[in-house]
Amino acid sequence: MQTVVGVLRGGPSREHEVSLKTGAAMLAALPEERFDARDIYIDKEGTWHDHGRPIAPERVLRQIDIALIGLHGEYGEDGKVQKLLDRFGVPYAGADALGSALAMHKLAAKLHAREAGIRTPDFRHVERAEDAELAAFEVTRAFGQPVVVKPVGWGSSVGISLAGGYAQVLTAIEQLFAEGAPSVLVEEYVRGREATVGIVEGLRGEALYTLPPVEIVPPEGDFFSYDAKYSGASREVCPGNFSRVIAEELAIAARAIHRRLGLRHYSRSDFIVAPSGIYYLETNTLPGLTQESLLPKSLAAVGVSFPDFLEHLINLALEP
Repeated sequence: MQTVVGVLRGGPSREHEVSLKTGAAMLAALPEERFDARDIYIDKEGTWHDHGRPIAPERVLRQIDIALIGLHGEYGEDGKVQKLLDRFGVPYAGADALGSALAMHKLAAKLHAREAGIRTPDFRHVERAEDAELAAFEVTRAFGQPVVVKPVGWGSSVGISLAGGYAQVLTAIEQLFAEGAPSVLVEEYVRGREATVGIVEGLRGEALYTLPPVEIVPPEGDFFSYDAKYSGASREVCPGNFSRVIAEELAIAARAIHRRLGLRHYSRSDFIVAPSGIYYLETNTLPGLTQESLLPKSLAAVGVSFPDFLEHLINLALEP
């Protein structure tokens, strides 16, 4: 008997289009002999669709055995859809509602990383738009320029910018608040090589199987911004050109933050490898699974096919 797998994609976030690609990749890779894949589309207003028609979430959720969440950003990675799935008793792959919310909240994730002994760039948290001028003044005095300005609750590098000097920093902060960011982090810009490390629970008999680190080489003069991430302009080297010592330090940090945030099944954490050491940036609880995405490349590097990975996630989610 086939397992009915609902693939959730789309969603009311700024990463709607990327989510459609992740969901499409999942749907294409699920082995037809084992799984009955259901394409569950969520539009930008948050309305669910099944077979092209609007439907109440509870109706379609009663018809599936498990959910694969191909959503990114708000609603998918902040715990909201996980709470809905929990309410209707639908198993799903990936972090639960609490773990998702912690990882998505960049300030909370940074504080948990520090408590776990993982270094992370210094920062200033701007909670309200009316604090923007004071924050811009303080960080231009306290931090070297430029600095990284990022929204606390969005994913996939959406809204992140480099800004140098009071006027630029103030504009960047004010723009994020104007676009609806719940709060803003202004972060020390640590120069170094960008790396990301995937964790898959239970793979090949290991509690936390650590995939080889991917080295991300953005275009000259850019960092791993949203455009650099999805335009194909960046180079991703897997395994990255890191020494054995650095690769092991990255693996230890990725496992530590996965545990510290209480995540499950899989995750991908991003770091900067600087001359002064390794710095944690953030963790993705639902990393992209498109052809341009990093996790499938690191899986391929260790000989794990994408269909096998999805089947492994389904098995994890269905474990009693």
